[in-house]
Amino acid sequence: MNNNLKISLIAAGVAISSSLATIFAVGSSTPKAGVPLLTEKSNSGSLYTVAASMPAEPTDFVNAAESTVNGVVSIKSYATPRGYAQNGGEAFADPFFEFFFGGGGNRQRRQQQPEQPRERQLGLGSGVILSKDGYIVTNHHVIDGAERLDVTLNDNRNFTAKVIGSDPTTDLALIKIEADDLHVIPIGNSEDIRVGEWVLAVGNPFGFTSTVTKGIVSAKARNVSALTHGASNGIESFIQTDAAVNPGNSGGALVNLRGELVGINAAIYSHTGNFAGYSFAIPTSIVKKIVTDLKQYGTVQRAFLGIGYTELTPELAKEKDITAVNSGIYVGKVEDRSAAFEAGIKEGDVITAIGGAPTGNTAQLQEEIAKLRPGDKVDITYYRDNKRANSTVTLRNSAGNTAVTRAGDFAELGCTLKAADKDLLKKLELTNGVSVSDINNGKFKDAGIKSGFIILDINNTRVSTGDDVQKIYRAIMSDTSGYDKVMFITGVYPSNPKRKVYYAVGLED
Repeated sequence: MNNNLKISLIAAGVAISSSLATIFAVGSSTPKAGVPLLTEKSNSGSLYTVAASMPAEPTDFVNAAESTVNGVVSIKSYATPRGYAQNGGEAFADPFFEFFFGGGGNRQRRQQQPEQPRERQLGLGSGVILSKDGYIVTNHHVIDGAERLDVTLNDNRNFTAKVIGSDPTTDLALIKIEADDLHVIPIGNSEDIRVGEWVLAVGNPFGFTSTVTKGIVSAKARNVSALTHGASNGIESFIQTDAAVNPGNSGGALVNLRGELVGINAAIYSHTGNFAGYSFAIPTSIVKKIVTDLKQYGTVQRAFLGIGYTELTPELAKEKDITAVNSGIYVGKVEDRSAAFEAGIKEGDVITAIGGAPTGNTAQLQEEIAKLRPGDKVDITYYRDNKRANSTVTLRNSAGNTAVTRAGDFAELGCTLKAADKDLLKKLELTNGVSVSDINNGKFKDAGIKSGFIILDINNTRVSTGDDVQKIYRAIMSDTSGYDKVMFITGVYPSNPKRKVYYAVGLED
């Protein structure tokens, strides 16, 4: 056998041996489709490994789209121009929403009020059907300030919806239509989704119904205010995707390829109000808790840990000589009579996990607390003096206890409210006011307010009708940020109109 033939046979033998080894390796190991099968580089001095990946399964969006479009509705909100200008427009004038959705158009519309106020469309959004009997979740900013909500299903059936409850802190709302046997999108676990996973956004952008866009999960537990250096809108632990979302998508569904709801689309990163590459959804880990509370209690059972904090940064770690951890929640203050105080948390501690879930940043901390209620016990992992410690804490509500909070009843004020007589206002040289009469047992009487009192403003907001007072009352009672629920009222008595009188009406039980 000549040398050339020997070389050829050796090469063939090596090739056959390599092929058999590869076949054996693939056959003996059955990785998931698309997951790389890693084999070390034969050169001992190599700095890398060679990946031989199995063919990925074809991505199919059709089934997920077909199973979800009928579970997403279009929501139109309506209000009179006066109501829109004084209340509903405030939601869109907020800097947070101006940044994401643009605000110039709304300001222009508020200036163009007709002489004879008539109901007109306030906004457009989407919603997701949660139950066959008509419960629908959407964004708070979709329904905020609305006097009437018009819901259209994918089959063009139309219903008027009522608001069950709303939570500005998480930008979620629960509404209800009277219908049966509706198509429901099953709720998945947002904690199971992974960065890089395909997702679909389903909604009604610009009024185009049943619109489906695709993208991937590009980040989890995203705090948008921290990135934009803007004011926080409340609890922010968004799922970030690059699925196209535009005005009208708000409140719509973010679903995985199994057709499971993993988030409620809420915002986009944009200076123009239209999609510019990134969108943000509220994860179902928060959605499930909020809608359950709204249905059961009419308001959210908000848990508080009772700390002032900041994220641990390299600069802060160096300043405080923290070497045991690189990320976490640095405790700057512990509130008196709080859950954290009771659990022994101290200033300077670094919280790294709650209930076993990591809290490396603000968004992760907010998400974990948002899933819990006052009275819930949870384990906290933290570092003190670079040593790991654990404590069990019983969370409390904003009042510092574990009692159930319920939505307030406007009747508890115990009086009749109506627009002050125009002739009386003119005589008193006033431009607006709400007259108080028929004082009975209630919050106003307890505060010392007497019949005939004219309310000029509440919490620095001018009022002209009883409806204005009721809207302010509802906003205060639905606020779960932790601030005291109080009406600071300014007004006058007709007998001495030059002397302003001030009352603080506590609304806590």
